[in-house]
Parts: sequence; structure tokens; C-alpha cells
Amino acid sequence: MNNRMLMLGNQAISRGLIENGCALATSYPGTPASEILPSLVEWQQAENTRLHAQWAINEKVAFEIAYTAGIAGLRSMVSMKQVGLNVASDPLMSAAYMGTVGGFLIICADDPGPHSSQTEQDSRMMAMMAKIPVLDPDSPVQAKDMIAMGYALSEAFEIPVMIRPTTRVCHARQDVAVSPVVPDDRKPAFEKNPARWAATPKFRFRLHQSLEQKLSDIARYAPTAPIRCNPDAAGTRAIVVSGVAAAHTRDVLKDLGLWDRMPLYQVLQPFPLHREFIDHLETAYSQILVIEESTGVIEMQIADRHKVRGKASGTVPSVGEILPETIEAIVAEFTGTPLSRPMLPASPPGRRPTLCAGCPHRASFFAIKKAAPRGIYTSDIGCYTLGLNLGAVDTFICMGAAISQAAGFYQAFRSEPKRPDIVATLGDSTFFHAGIPALIDAVVQNVRFVLVILDNRTTAMTGNQPTPSSGRGIDGEPTITVEIEKLVQGCGIGFCKTGDPYDVPQFISLVKSAVAYSRETGPAVIISRRPCLLDRSRAETRHPFIRVRVAQEDCDACHYCIQHFECPALITDGKDKPVRIDPAGCTGCGVCVHVCPKKAIKILGTGQ
Repeated sequence: MNNRMLMLGNQAISRGLIENGCALATSYPGTPASEILPSLVEWQQAENTRLHAQWAINEKVAFEIAYTAGIAGLRSMVSMKQVGLNVASDPLMSAAYMGTVGGFLIICADDPGPHSSQTEQDSRMMAMMAKIPVLDPDSPVQAKDMIAMGYALSEAFEIPVMIRPTTRVCHARQDVAVSPVVPDDRKPAFEKNPARWAATPKFRFRLHQSLEQKLSDIARYAPTAPIRCNPDAAGTRAIVVSGVAAAHTRDVLKDLGLWDRMPLYQVLQPFPLHREFIDHLETAYSQILVIEESTGVIEMQIADRHKVRGKASGTVPSVGEILPETIEAIVAEFTGTPLSRPMLPASPPGRRPTLCAGCPHRASFFAIKKAAPRGIYTSDIGCYTLGLNLGAVDTFICMGAAISQAAGFYQAFRSEPKRPDIVATLGDSTFFHAGIPALIDAVVQNVRFVLVILDNRTTAMTGNQPTPSSGRGIDGEPTITVEIEKLVQGCGIGFCKTGDPYDVPQFISLVKSAVAYSRETGPAVIISRRPCLLDRSRAETRHPFIRVRVAQEDCDACHYCIQHFECPALITDGKDKPVRIDPAGCTGCGVCVHVCPKKAIKILGTGQ
């Protein structure tokens, strides 16, 4: 193997894990963290190391599995995105009190922007609340290096450690050093200690006292102390940075000619911030500019807040990514440096994101709108959230909330004489993740609504990871298949039917029957089953190609198909121009034949 390789940030993180003896790794997919676990499996297969890796049903389960391996003395890891940490917050808080034996890393990827998330929340705040140390990498190289640093810190103080890369670290590419993989021969061993591992409130109090002492000691731990980036620079003011903002600020200071005049410090461990470093800042400088994403975690630990310029002062934005041009403006203002920028051309207008051509979800949403045209549509987190464009998604909060919100709307409207129909949608992976408890509750409360489970046999939004119903694991090994129908029936649902959304007339009829059942009897469930077209590993995705065309003589340019179906393969040359099929974009699903109210879309046959 070459000594250096060009790697994605998530690949670099996984390389660090394999080089540092990670024996058990779990995750639930979520951008920007999704590539960490599959990359780890690729390294494991290439190096033939001992490792158990698995996709878990949700982040809480993933956390508990990996953490327990740490209790047994092995090095372990759990990865997730920032909103996934919300799901795992319960074991996170307890794990901090009980600690660990082997090194245990929580790799939580944040998404300032946000680019593909519901929130811009800062996971370092969760680390502070849980009272565990957190490391903040600025690049793929540093993210890899922090794996070794994190394991050493975790084992030195018997405490979980969070590593918090952001989107710009996870998805950046960098030339990364590759070191040999040294086999880790440690054996699992569990020393029974109920006062620690099964602690009652009395013992939890003692564990809390011990935890506070650990944090005090970690705030003096030399290997994670802040770095002075330019030791020769001197002045009465200083800049403190962490995460990807550190990489940007280094470049900005050099570009502005300030590298030798403005002291710059990079914080590796934002929490707990080193006590001696805080004292040094307050003693040596009259003003301190703190640049970090997304919350002022570092600045709030500096006691003399009057000296700090950051989030609280309004100097640094509290919303969105801190991009290089933003940092340049902040540094220029802080240092009194003149700044001139060239005029940039206006960005061309973008096209809003939409479901893929041939996506079965689009057909499902079309049918739902036909069957319950004046309904309330609750939905969930996934690519099917783009049902917004089709007018078939009215609300979404977080994973599993589609069902709970449907229940909330039902309870709100239940006494109204004209109660609206309520149709909830969520994906198969989301159903397993967080939908089952909400469905059981809806059954118990006899909530009158329809749940459509959009079963495309994969976790499509984050890269086609398997689900419990896929029948395969992370490296393709066969697994036991969990049938959604049996789960739904086991929850107590009396109406559970499966349909193919490509068969539009039949599926509309199926949704209508479910709506009628929900009005009179109770909750109804439809499983809309058609594999994701992007998952080419499944034979079902290779359906017969249906060749269609738009009969120009029958199309009156009403554009109903474009406005209400929004398939990327349906295009037009103008407002009054007829619709036509883009052969490069058409997947041959044939669903659009049922969409046109004028019957202008015709089937020519099957095959290319």
C-alpha cells in the first residue's frame, strides 16, 4: 500500500479507526456521516482485521451496542449525524457517568448550513451537557489523527470521547498518510461491578462526583491542549479558532499579510477548554476573537467575556456556515485591515430538488392526492420529504413524527363535524427506526388515519444502505428478513394491504379503501412497495421499460403533468408549448400515462 492516499474525510476517519484497533463499530446512516461505516468495512476487508460492523435500527441502539463493547474492554465506535445524537441522547448521558474501559468514540458529524438536515445544532453542546470531552478536527488529516488522540484520551480517563467533524471535513478530500495496521490482541473481559454498571441513584451521585474530577483533569491533559499556530506573531489581540474555521482562518491570515502579526490559536478540545489556556488568553491579550461553528462553546468558557468578540457580541454569525469569505471580513474588521473584493458574477438560478424520474414515491403521492384531495398530509425525514413539491407533504419534524403528528391532528379535529382525512407517509427504514412505537400508540388510541409506508427496500436518501427488510448486512452477507406486514399486524392494525404504486389505478383504489376504513373504523396501513431505481443490486428495479410519447395533437399545454407530477423527464419549451418526453431522463416506468387528464401520453410499447 502507498504511504499516502487521496481520501474523503469519512474515509480518513475510518482509516484512523482501523489503524487504531477498533474492534466493533455501529452506525445508523445520516449525511454527512454515512460513508464512515462502509469505508471502515472496506478497510477491514483489505487489511483482514478483526472487526464487527453493523448498521443498527436507530442511533440509540447503535450507541448502546458500541458502548457495551467499550465496557468489555474493546476499542469501539458509533457514528451518526447531529440529529441522530438526539435519538441516542439517553444512553449518551448515562455513559458519561459510568465511563468505559476500552476506548469508546462517538463520531458525530454536524451539518452547519444546513445542507441536508433539519437543524444546525452544535453537538459540542450535547457533549457539554453529557460532560464528555469533544475533539474538533479541521480537515480529513486531522480527523484521522484525532482517532488515535481520542482513543488515548478515552482510555486514560475511562470516559467516552466525542469527535465532531462537520460536513466540510467529512466530504472534503485530502492527501492522507497511511500507516500500517498493527493487530490489536486485547481480549474482551467484563468485570462485574453493579455500583458502576448498574448504578442506583445513590451510586450515580458518586459517579457524578468522579466525572467532575475527570473533566477537571482532562482540562489539564497536555496531548489535547490548544496549538499556537504562529509562535513568532506578537500583539495585544489574538484569534482563537476550532474545527474547519481553523483551516480557513490560517489561509485568511496569510492572504491578508497578518500571519506574522496576529497570534492564532487552534483549539483541539473545545470542551473542556484547558484551564491554563483560558488564563493565558485573559492575561496576555486585551481582545480575543473566537471563530467557531455553530455555537459559542469556546467563548462561553472564557471567564472575561468583555474581552471576547464572537457569537455573543455579534462579531461572528450564529447562523449558517462560516465560509472563508465571511472569516476574511471578520478578521479584516477585527484587525482594521482594508479589504477589497472583486465583483463576482451573479449565481445562475438553481433548480429545486425533486424526486428522481421513475421514483415510486412520486406515484404514491399522486395516488394519495387523488384519493384524499382535501386531506392533511403528515410526512417524515427522507427523500420522500420532496413530496412537498407535489403538495402531498404538509408537515415533517423528525424521524417517526409522521405518525405522531397524524395522531395530533386527529385529536385536534376529532370533534369537528367535517373532520379532514389524514394521510401519513414515511419510509421503510424510518418505520423501523422510529415508527413502530408511534403506530402502537395510534392503535391504542384508535386514531382515524391512513399510514402509507413507502417501502423502497433500502435507505435511499443516504446511499442505499440496507434495512431490516433488505435481507443483507453492510458487507452483503445474508441476514434475517423482517417483514413489515407482520410487524404492522403485530401492532394491532386491522387494515394492512400492500400495493405497487406503478399500478396507478389500482393504487388509487387501494388508498381510497384505506381512507374509507379510517373514517369509520380505525387506523389503516398501506405498504407501497417498489424498490428504489438507484439500487441496482435488486432485480425488481430492472422492470420492463415502457416506451411512451406525448401525442402533440392531443396536448393542449395545460402542463398539469408537470405541475402535479413533476417528473424530470416531462419537459416543455415554454408556457404555451406542449409537453414532451426527454428520452435521456425517462426511466420507462409508464406512470405518466395515468397522470395526463387529456390522455395525451401514449404507450408505444416495451423495451428500448
